[in-house]
Amino acid sequence: MPSPRPTPEAPFRDQVVLVTGSSSGIGAATARRFAAEGATVTVNSVHSVDAGRAVAADLPGASYVQADVADPRDAARLVEKVVTTHGRLDILVNNAGTTAVIPHHDLEAVTPEVWRRILDTNVIGTWQLTVAAVPHLRASGRGQVVNVSSLAGERPVGSSIPYACSKAALSHMTRLLAATLAPEVRVNAVAPGLVDTPWTADWDVVREFVRAQAPLRRTALPEDVAELVVGLARASYVTGEVVLVDGGIALR
Repeated sequence: MPSPRPTPEAPFRDQVVLVTGSSSGIGAATARRFAAEGATVTVNSVHSVDAGRAVAADLPGASYVQADVADPRDAARLVEKVVTTHGRLDILVNNAGTTAVIPHHDLEAVTPEVWRRILDTNVIGTWQLTVAAVPHLRASGRGQVVNVSSLAGERPVGSSIPYACSKAALSHMTRLLAATLAPEVRVNAVAPGLVDTPWTADWDVVREFVRAQAPLRRTALPEDVAELVVGLARASYVTGEVVLVDGGIALR
């Protein structure tokens, strides 16, 4: 029996989406948004297992897989589990990431270990998961990748210099992969500014600065970023773009 075709009300009805780092925040909001538009979603986290399972339990047909994208074996296993469980993989959202809050002037606090931990997840993890997913995305016939970068990758800001550099690398990786994988697979990225998530709950000084300076006079909600991730997934003639989700603060 053929799969039901997408409709305007459920444009991703017969598609399978993997959202990494989706037990809370941007990832959870993205998983929920795709599910609301008909997709079958796999939720992932490395630490917050109960929260990840709870997100998946709320979504029709969803599954949960614990895996660390920074571990090459875990990255391969995660993709294999999605395809084994759901039969295909159409969209990969690379949202898993980490940071360290270190003032930019505190150079000595940024040890090689800090660099390695951040780059292993944000850059190498994204790379190896994408490489594992590419054969399935090509087989999909409409495969695509949406990376979650950051305003810190586009402007000299961010929670630490290693974090900002990792997101700059991710943004450029997005453009390089878009050129390399076309026309079979589209690759885009979103680049949020400050988003109200559990990670940033105590960033009050930064939050007040953004609210005062951003043209839209507020910080982002996870749903704001999810809206653009899904929007890029729907935009069939867009690839290689890194789109800011910052309320216009980059204009300042």
